[in-house]
Amino acid sequence: MENNENNRVEAASTEVQSAADEATENAGKEAATSSDPQAGLQQQVTELTAKLKEAQDKVSDYWDQVMRARAELENMRRRMERDVERAHKYALDGFAQELLGVVDSLELGLAAAQEESASVEKLKEGKELTLKLLKNTLEKFNIKEVDPKGQPFNPEQHQAMTMQESSEQAPNTVLLVLQKGYLLNDRLIRPARVIVAKAPAAEG
Repeated sequence: MENNENNRVEAASTEVQSAADEATENAGKEAATSSDPQAGLQQQVTELTAKLKEAQDKVSDYWDQVMRARAELENMRRRMERDVERAHKYALDGFAQELLGVVDSLELGLAAAQEESASVEKLKEGKELTLKLLKNTLEKFNIKEVDPKGQPFNPEQHQAMTMQESSEQAPNTVLLVLQKGYLLNDRLIRPARVIVAKAPAAEG
C-alpha cells in the first residue's frame, strides 16, 4: 500500500515537471511567432502557474493519503502485537481451569484419608476417579498416552531401556512399559520407556 502511494506522489511530481517543460517550450514557440512576445509569454506563465497549482494540489492530496495509510499500518501493527502478547500470556488459561478440578479432587481425597472411617478401598476409588479426571483433561487438550505394551518397538516414540529374552513375544516387541510416553497434538513430548523382547539365546 505504501509503495503504491509513493508511486502516486512520484507520478504527480513528474506531471508537474512535464507541465513546466511543456509550458516553457510553448512559451518559447509562441514568443518567436507572436507579434507581441511579451503578451504571449505572460499568457504562458499564467497557464503554467495554474497547472503548477493543480499538480501541487494533487501532490498534497497524495501525500495526505500516504500519511494516513502509514498511520493505519502502524495502528494495525500495534494491535497485532497486543493480540500476540495476549495470546501468549493467556494460552494456558483453559488448561489451568481444567486442572483446578483435578486439584479439588486430590484435596478431597486427602481430607477423606484423614477421617477415622477411611478405608483402603475408598482411597483407591478416590484416586481412580482423580486419575480419570486428569486423563480426561489431558485428552481435551490433545495430550495422548503412548502405552505400547505388546506392540512393535518404534524408536520414534519409544526409548528402549534394556532388552530381555522372550519365547512368548516376537523379537523387537515391547515386553513391558516402565513409563508411558505422551503426544501433544501428535507431536512426541515424552517417549515411552520400555523393555524390548529379543530372541532367546541358543542352548549349547
